[in-house]
Amino acid sequence: MMTNTSYGEVPLDSRIRSRLVENNNGLTMHVLEAGDEQQGRPCLLLLHGFPELAYSWRKVMPDLASAGYHVIAPDQRGFGRTTGWHADYDDDIRPFGLLNLVRDVVGLISALGYRSVDGVIGHDSGSLVAGSCAVIRPDLFRSVVMMSAPYPGPPRLPFASEGSSQNPTISTPDMNADLAALDPPRKHYHWYYSTREANDDLVNCPQGVHDFMRAYYHHKSADWKQNKPFPLEAWTAAELEKMPTYYIMRLEQTMPESVAEENPSAAEIAACKWLTDDELRVYSSEYTRNGFQGGLQWYRSGTSGLNEADLKLFSGRTIDMPSCFIAGSSDWGTYQKPGYLEKMRDELCTAMRGVHLVDGAGHWVQQEQPQQVSRLLLEFLNQSLKLESAPTRAARA
Repeated sequence: MMTNTSYGEVPLDSRIRSRLVENNNGLTMHVLEAGDEQQGRPCLLLLHGFPELAYSWRKVMPDLASAGYHVIAPDQRGFGRTTGWHADYDDDIRPFGLLNLVRDVVGLISALGYRSVDGVIGHDSGSLVAGSCAVIRPDLFRSVVMMSAPYPGPPRLPFASEGSSQNPTISTPDMNADLAALDPPRKHYHWYYSTREANDDLVNCPQGVHDFMRAYYHHKSADWKQNKPFPLEAWTAAELEKMPTYYIMRLEQTMPESVAEENPSAAEIAACKWLTDDELRVYSSEYTRNGFQGGLQWYRSGTSGLNEADLKLFSGRTIDMPSCFIAGSSDWGTYQKPGYLEKMRDELCTAMRGVHLVDGAGHWVQQEQPQQVSRLLLEFLNQSLKLESAPTRAARA
């Protein structure tokens, strides 16, 4: 079903259109797309993160389509105008685990008539889905790009441990307790987002959803000049507290309270050309309507151990297709999990084509510096897949 190219009152680029697609996994997915859908046109799949939408890719989709691709960006499970999901704190979180999110993607591309996808590109938590797609179904995806969140791959299983007197598991400290013991006491945002209270904190925050999201986007962007990330030495409380409070929060604060301390001024908001107030209203309207619990279930699937348990089935697998990593040079997301970038680059991805840190961008790299991101994506795709400027190689059934 085709719809007009708009999100509420905010028009999209005329080259982007919108439709609803049954994804063969219980969802009716809202999809933004660009480029003609025709026989022989290669496909790119763009997967957003939190708190984002398919709309997050609006600035790079026309460039990718102009290079010859059919570009598809869905609102993922729990987000935006995609329906067929339900998110309550007391619900089973398994539908929001990585295995089922990969099922959503595989079902979508099948519904659209593709037997393979030239590139799966994920940002933030979408990076984890993209990486999992590459691990679980390498036959369907010819290349993968992780953005802003390094993907470490499946967990290792203890090898030759049967009969050993040593405990094969690695003992790790209770990080939440260690963070709470700091002065001042702290907590990790993943675990905060996994609490029963988090959705209500965000939806009913004193400043309202729109102003909360403005501060959140500002705080994690290159516009907040204190974002000067660097590699952390270890997964310890003493190292993690070096990160900003949008990651390692004050123990007593909600996320809206945390980011409110760095509210941008009226002048800073007016100067923000990469996310105007009208564009931000697309996000705030959708999250006001849906709440945040759909996205928060993704965090719960991680902190509960569900994803780790499910991905053990694929332990030992590597990503052997062409891959690359893109993030903003002012993005702490690159380093928030010590060692993940190095593991992805040096161990997991056997055909890693590059790690690119884009100047002038923080966490929202494809929105803050879309031209640079489009250039890097097209260079990667052209070099890795040996595509011509107007690809004609058949990629559809």
